[in-house]
Amino acid sequence: MNSFKDTKKHQILIVEDNLGDYTLIEDYLEERFELPQIVWAKNFKEAKSHLTDDEFQCDLILLDLSLPDKSGEILIHEITQLSHEVPLIILTGYSDINFGIKSLSLGVSDYLIKDELDSNSLYKSIVYNIERKKTLLQLETSEKRYSDLFHLSPQPMWVYDIETLRFLDVNLAAEKHYGYSLQEFLGMTIKDIRPKEDVPDLIKRVEYLNDNQRHHALGTFRHQKKNGEIIFVEIQSNTLPFQNTTGRIVLANDITERFSYIEAIEKQNEKLKEIAWIQSHIVRAPLARMMSLIDILKNYGTDEDDNEKLLTHLLESAEELDVIIKDISKKSEAIKLDKK
Repeated sequence: MNSFKDTKKHQILIVEDNLGDYTLIEDYLEERFELPQIVWAKNFKEAKSHLTDDEFQCDLILLDLSLPDKSGEILIHEITQLSHEVPLIILTGYSDINFGIKSLSLGVSDYLIKDELDSNSLYKSIVYNIERKKTLLQLETSEKRYSDLFHLSPQPMWVYDIETLRFLDVNLAAEKHYGYSLQEFLGMTIKDIRPKEDVPDLIKRVEYLNDNQRHHALGTFRHQKKNGEIIFVEIQSNTLPFQNTTGRIVLANDITERFSYIEAIEKQNEKLKEIAWIQSHIVRAPLARMMSLIDILKNYGTDEDDNEKLLTHLLESAEELDVIIKDISKKSEAIKLDKK
């Protein structure tokens, strides 16, 4: 007799037509659980009635393989269809041991041989399979959360094999942005979305990441869409196990517009520098001449012929200055148009 009793409240459905076997199982459960909540179904019909009741809940099912109204593989199939995510442990005799092993491939969590059953083996199997099912459900929830984050992301994402460079999975945003369907992507490698002249650098980078076991990587690269358009993308990536291989998950952010904006600003800055140079050098020459000519006319006495010559030079300098100012105005207007 084991003095330790599990205080967790588990509701267990026992599907067993033999009263003696049921009583023995009940004793084993009461020996190891403080407050076992036991529901007894004497045949498949009663078990089905419980499992189809929306208000009925149980943590585990103990199933005898030979019931008066159903047995064997058909019984397992029917119960697993009704039990959904509930762990199912079958109880079998020695003559059924091979089928007991086979049943594991049919969705059964465990099988126990009746003649070898005791409170300890039953308790261990129940606790293990309940906790195992919880862990599997948590894992499935986690995988679904990852899948949703991946496939529903508004940013292009993909996973590729770090050895073959083949795409393993691609989200909808990547399909839309690059113009390839999922099936097309799965028949391609990451080299196929790079301009041909950039592929050698890509190979070097992949080799560097693999050789140095760099799990996280980022950088800015050129990519090519299906229609041939070249775009600039900011890449962040991490390695992860995927489909029995090592993959790298990639998040791509298209920064082509940002690049174009920066390029436009740089061009405008060059034009502004050119205007500043014109203002500080070319404008000063005719302006200095004009100021000198005006000074002569104002402060020094000259005859009529000299005045005529000075006025002619003054007019030429003014016309030269006018041409320069018009040129500056055109360059300034071009900058305004670029901004638009």
